[in-house]
Amino acid sequence: MKIIICGAGQVGWQIARHLSGERNDVTVVDSNAELIRRATDTLDVQGIAGFASYPDVLDRAGARDAEMIIAATHSDEVNMVTCQVAHSVFGINRKIARLRSQSYLDAIYSDLYRRDHMPIDVVISPEKEVATAALQRLSAPAAFDTEIFMDGQAQLLGITIDSDCPVVNTPLRQLTDLFSTLRAVVVGVRRDGTLFAPEAKDQLFVGDDCYVFSHHDDIARTMEIFGKQTTKQERVVLVGGGNVGLTVAQHLEAGPLRVRTKMIEKNRKCAERAAEGLERTIVLNGDGLDAALLAEAGISRADAMLAVTDDDKTNMLSCVRAKAEGCPYVIALINDPTLVPLMTHLGIDAYINPRATTVSSILRHIRHGRVRAVYSIGDAEAEVIEAEVLSTSPLAGKKVSEIDFPEGVLIGMLRKEGKVIRPMGSTRIDEGDVVALFALAEDVPRVEQLLQVSIDFF
Repeated sequence: MKIIICGAGQVGWQIARHLSGERNDVTVVDSNAELIRRATDTLDVQGIAGFASYPDVLDRAGARDAEMIIAATHSDEVNMVTCQVAHSVFGINRKIARLRSQSYLDAIYSDLYRRDHMPIDVVISPEKEVATAALQRLSAPAAFDTEIFMDGQAQLLGITIDSDCPVVNTPLRQLTDLFSTLRAVVVGVRRDGTLFAPEAKDQLFVGDDCYVFSHHDDIARTMEIFGKQTTKQERVVLVGGGNVGLTVAQHLEAGPLRVRTKMIEKNRKCAERAAEGLERTIVLNGDGLDAALLAEAGISRADAMLAVTDDDKTNMLSCVRAKAEGCPYVIALINDPTLVPLMTHLGIDAYINPRATTVSSILRHIRHGRVRAVYSIGDAEAEVIEAEVLSTSPLAGKKVSEIDFPEGVLIGMLRKEGKVIRPMGSTRIDEGDVVALFALAEDVPRVEQLLQVSIDFF
C-alpha cells in the first residue's frame, strides 16, 4: 500500500515506523530537511523535503498513485489544505488529518469535513485523545497504563508487580487453576527493559511490568489478585488548564461520580477561560509547583492529582511535590519518552504519552478491513489489535490450540455472540467473533495475515 505521511515529527515518525515495518510503500514529507534525513536514515522510507500543502511537493512524493495520506504536521491549516489538495488534484481516496484547534473540532461545524467541502475522512484530535487517556488512568488508579476494548466490556491494564503481590513467582498456568472463574489474561511482560509475550510456564517477578486483559466486571478482582487496591476518586486536583485539562474537568463534572475537582493554571487568560467553561470546578491561578497553592487546592486530602501542562518537567516535579504532601496517586503527562524510566524512581504512579495515544488513534483508522481498535504499547514495541474475524481468516472455525500463532502473539479476550470471554485452548473461534490480540511489533504483519485484513480491504 502506498502511503504519504506529512510531518516527520514524533507522531509522523512513529506512524512511518509502524507502516514501513509492515512492507508498505511509505513516503515522508516535511519542510525540515533534518527531520527528513532522520526518517530516511533510520526507517525504510522515502523522504521529500518541502511544504506538504504544495501540489508539486505532493506530486514528487508520489501522490498520483498514493492510496492514503496522513497529514500530521504541527499546523492545522497545513493539514487541512494538504487533504484538500490530495483530494482535488490527486484523487487520493483516504485522507487523515490531525487537528488541534477546538474551533475546528466543534460538533456544530462537523459538516465542514464533507467530501464536497473540506474532504477529510478522519479527524484526529491529540488533546481529546490525551484527555480520554487521562480519564481512563483515573478509572484504574492502581494501573500504570490502561485502554478500553470490546466497547467497554474489556480493559487492558498495566500492572507493576510489587513484593506484596500474592501471585509473585507463580507460573501463569497456575493462575488459571487457582482462579478458574477469573476472566483475565496476562498478555505481555516487561522485564529489565524488554517486552515479551509470556508462555504458560513463565512466572511473574518483583519489578515486572505486566499487561493484563480483564473483563470489565472482573477489574477490581484482577487488581486485588495482583496486589493492588481499587479506590474511588472523589477529590481530584488538576495542574494545567489548557485544552487537555479543561476537557478532563468537563468530563469529571458531567460524570456520574460527582468528583470534586480543583484546577491550577499558571496563565491568567487560560485560567479565566477554564473558569468560564466549568461550573463546579474551582480554578486557581498560579504555579502548580507552589507548595502554598497546592495546599490551598487541598492536595493532602486529594485522592489523585493529574499534571497536564505542556511542560514535562513541571508535570513531573508537581507530581513529586504532590506525593510529598500526601496525595496517594499522581499522573503526569510526558511528551519525552526518554523521561519515562524516571517515573518509578520519582514515585509517579502513571504517565500519559500524547504521542502514543495519537499514534494509536491514527493506527485504528489505518488498519485495513475489520480492525476495530489499535493500541500502541511502549515505544512502538507492541500493539493490541481488536478485530472481527472474517470467513476468509485462518482463525475462523479453529480452536485456539490449533492456531499457529507467532511467539510474540497472544489472545487477550474474545467476544462471541455479544458475550466477552477468556479464551481457552478449547475455545473455537468463528466468523463474526471479535478477538483482541497482543502482538510484538515484528509480529503485527503476521497478525494482519491471520485476520485476512488486506483481502477484505481490497
